[in-house]
Amino acid sequence: MKKTLLLFSCIVFQTVFSQQLDFLKIGKYRLAYLDDKVRETSGLTIFNGKIYTFNDSGNAPELFEISKTSGEVVKTLPVKGKNTDWEALANDGANFYIGDFGNNDGSRRHLKIFKVPFQNDSLRNDQIKEILFHYPEQTDYISNYFNTDFDAEAMIFAHGKLHLFTKEWASKGTVHYVLDPEIYEKQEAVKTESYRTQYMVTDAAYFDKKLYLVGYTKKTEVFLYIFTETEPGVFFKESPRKYYLGSATAIGQIEGIAVDEKGVYFSGEKFKYSMIRVKPSFYFVPKEKLGD
Repeated sequence: MKKTLLLFSCIVFQTVFSQQLDFLKIGKYRLAYLDDKVRETSGLTIFNGKIYTFNDSGNAPELFEISKTSGEVVKTLPVKGKNTDWEALANDGANFYIGDFGNNDGSRRHLKIFKVPFQNDSLRNDQIKEILFHYPEQTDYISNYFNTDFDAEAMIFAHGKLHLFTKEWASKGTVHYVLDPEIYEKQEAVKTESYRTQYMVTDAAYFDKKLYLVGYTKKTEVFLYIFTETEPGVFFKESPRKYYLGSATAIGQIEGIAVDEKGVYFSGEKFKYSMIRVKPSFYFVPKEKLGD
């Protein structure tokens, strides 16, 4: 009887789980291992059909154009701005937005986004502007590593605004904040909605009225949620399509996502855990594999 109940429970669990989550293990969609120049890739964006990335904290302030078919570094673009902790990359068709707002201990007060004009495949470093902001809900700035809800690694540009999605180490969800990219005095990030992802969001992409959020859990599980925009700038009113992408121990620490009409690109920085070593990787999943 106990075995029957256990079997029944497993069947029920698997049925409910399968209804909530699709398996899209991206290991088989790896295009290449990334060049060592971008071993700590921490964001992706597609600008005029080309794909760009950068490295996160402690690295040189540079953007890299990489090949969409091989991940090879095509061009290096120096940026006149300090890389304190770059974590997200977006664009509006005329400017790059570089999110220098990594805050994994919750103590950082100087959060900023570099707005970098881009013309004729060149950065206009002489015209860079800084968008400064803070979270009005944050009142405690005591350092508390990996236990803060005011870290962020995901950003998109949509409807004339910048949209940030927090990486909640404590609550395991995300809060959607909005910023005005035309204000250069320090501004309050405006909280608009939230969603309990149950994983930590590491990047975002926006395409065809859909929001793509990728991230992982402390158990190394990597997930992708796709939300349908129900009204301009509102994403969390309907349940998302949910995908399990694999384990970071096999596919790397996925930190970048970009989307176009052909499909979804992912980049993963190098991953080390105990004796496990995973090289930085570049993936492409064709649109038809998403089942939309």
